[in-house]
Amino acid sequence: TRRPPRADQALRERRATALPGWIALLAVLIGVAGVLFVLLRTGVLPHWDVLPDLRGSAARESGRVEVDAQSIAAAAAAGLLVVFTLAGLLANAGGETRVLTRWGRYRGTVRRTGLVWVNPLLRRRRVDVRLRHWRSESVRVVDRTGTPIVVRLLIVWRVKDTARALLAIEDHESYLREQVQAVLTRTASTLPCDSNAAPGPALRDGQWFADELTRALAAEVAPAGLEVYSVQPLALDYAPEVAESMRRRRLADLDAGLRTVLVDDAVEAAALAVRRLERATAHELDLAARSALMEQLLVAFVAPAGVAASVPSPASRAGRKEGRPA
Repeated sequence: TRRPPRADQALRERRATALPGWIALLAVLIGVAGVLFVLLRTGVLPHWDVLPDLRGSAARESGRVEVDAQSIAAAAAAGLLVVFTLAGLLANAGGETRVLTRWGRYRGTVRRTGLVWVNPLLRRRRVDVRLRHWRSESVRVVDRTGTPIVVRLLIVWRVKDTARALLAIEDHESYLREQVQAVLTRTASTLPCDSNAAPGPALRDGQWFADELTRALAAEVAPAGLEVYSVQPLALDYAPEVAESMRRRRLADLDAGLRTVLVDDAVEAAALAVRRLERATAHELDLAARSALMEQLLVAFVAPAGVAASVPSPASRAGRKEGRPA
């Protein structure tokens, strides 16, 4: 029995380190305030009379810009803090995640929604984890008898493990489409499309086809971090080149089955009528009379309306058996 590919047990989704956005905004405000304070203290920004005088003693006495190494270092540190904080801000919408990597190594997944802050040195890639549905195109496969059929499917799925979906394979959507083709081909070849007159299950019978497709596809895409909820056939029909011949065959099988049922019912009705006649007359018919009466009743039950059917009498039947002319 073929087994699905094994998943990398070391590659699993885990939570990444992420801070709420308000902490990052507070750090930005502090950094901006620090830069402004240094610029006001050194006299780079002009003093407003409505504000407290924050200039240093040297700048206040000379009235000129007094810049030293400490002021430059403080302004640079505050500016770097602002830039570093703004670079790590991201808005994570609902139904989306961010997969963080550094030099190709997985560092975690951010599922927190809203404004968050992450390490700006990490690469961030968006992954949609919402419930999604995909309506496939008409897929051409063959059933167990080798007859070509055309199937269209509706697949409901979502990304369950973002690390595997992004890093274990190149493109998880293309992987899903290819697995749908393979699973449908393998499953459709196990049963005929229609059972017709032959006993046994078929692809059109019940919910088996959808359940088997769902089970097989879920097992195939699980190593890629995908979760399949349902696979439902939207259309199941024969290929155009054999559709007309299969339709005629199905109608012939149905007509033959109907004729068999009608004949069986007519035989039972005729036998019941003969038994009732014998009980009503209290006289048991011999074999020849019973056969003749049964034949006449069968002709009356089965013959089409408006068609007169002639049934030979018992005497002529007996003469024909003995070789005498009727």
